[in-house]
Amino acid sequence: MSSFAPTSANPGTSAATKYDADDAEFFPGIPKIPFKVDAGPSETLVFKQYNPTEVIMGRTIEEWLRFSVCFWHTFRGTGADPFGFPTLKRPWDDGSNSMANAKRRVRAAFEFFTKLGIKHWTFHDRDIAPEGNNLAETNKNLDEIVELVQQLQTKTGVKLLWATSNLFAHPRYMNGASTNPDAHVFACAAAQVKKCMEVAKKLNAENFVFWGGREGFHSLLNTDVRSELDHMAMFFKMALAYKKKIGFTGTLLIEPKPKEPTKHQYDYDAMTVIGFLKNYGLDKDFKLNIEPNHTTLAGHAYEHDVVLASAFGLLGSIDSNTGSPDLGWDTDQFPMDHKHASHVMKVVISQGGIEPGGLNFDCKVRRESTDLRDMFISHIGAMDTFAKGLKIAAKVIEDGVMAKCIKERYSSYKNGIGAKIAKGDASFEELEKYVMEHGEPEMRSGQQENFESILNFYM
Repeated sequence: MSSFAPTSANPGTSAATKYDADDAEFFPGIPKIPFKVDAGPSETLVFKQYNPTEVIMGRTIEEWLRFSVCFWHTFRGTGADPFGFPTLKRPWDDGSNSMANAKRRVRAAFEFFTKLGIKHWTFHDRDIAPEGNNLAETNKNLDEIVELVQQLQTKTGVKLLWATSNLFAHPRYMNGASTNPDAHVFACAAAQVKKCMEVAKKLNAENFVFWGGREGFHSLLNTDVRSELDHMAMFFKMALAYKKKIGFTGTLLIEPKPKEPTKHQYDYDAMTVIGFLKNYGLDKDFKLNIEPNHTTLAGHAYEHDVVLASAFGLLGSIDSNTGSPDLGWDTDQFPMDHKHASHVMKVVISQGGIEPGGLNFDCKVRRESTDLRDMFISHIGAMDTFAKGLKIAAKVIEDGVMAKCIKERYSSYKNGIGAKIAKGDASFEELEKYVMEHGEPEMRSGQQENFESILNFYM
């Protein structure tokens, strides 16, 4: 997860104000996106795979995938990067941090959700409402925008998949939020999350996400690692206590990432977060929001953290994006690889679904993709990719060929000495005796290429 880039001057206030009317249309000429079974390759404003009402393994595709649009990249992204100025200039956005501009962005977003046919969205608190001169003013701004959001959610039926607090962009958080060596900054972060959790409850959010963008270090020379981890755990315990106090029923999620913007982040990957949660007794109250692009930054395969989190019963939601491993940084691209999508959806099906989480497109169009239609085409392509991945995964599971091969590979643990090991009834002494009597084991092939060939059959 990463937040919006700083805005710069867009077409100007006079050009944007025409979108202030309640009935203003932000995407003229783009209708509600249809499903077209016989669409040709050049028809990119139609769904070719994503038929929301189609039933796969007892559920509709829409129910399996639970797609969500993220507000920060799609409606606050400007295309700016460390080497270039903004390129994405939206006609309704005057580049200011005014409340009027914030309201235009929100109204544009809900028109986008509706035309895309998507049922969920996500945001950071600072994406939707500007900060004021103090906490009271900031909270007032947020309340005013939330009132509009409530009206639009009711009108459109779009739900809030999750909310989160931006605890990394403001200069006060340059040394971290819950891990900051200054207790005053820790208190600011706590106050911000308190308010955001109240907003999440008010908007009926199904989850609440924590992403520790600056919860880490650049140098161990000036870092007390254990104190920072203890403080972060205390922060999560306070959040859990407040969740219970206000009656928020959503799932609390932590999103792993190994680096960026810090050199090393404490939520490095899925197993690091799982170990942290278990060490501090939080594993019954938190789950993980996995972003595969972050997983590859940690040096793992695309689906690695999804598989690991699910294996421990802690996969709560997925930020479905991808990156360019050859570049080595977080590019937040739209997922367009069927094999990656099928790996992820095989896990989702196997664990019985992702609800109350979903597949959130934490993605941004390339800075060169400057047309309004590119906003739709990117999401449509990603939605089709995961719909195709779902169908592939369902076929793999229904056929059972791969499952049979895996079962056979571990069959030695079903009886004899293997069964005793699996049950925890064996000892070193007994196993030594077994080897003395039976000698060296046979060489058994791992058959990696065989498994890869089987999967390719379904592609």
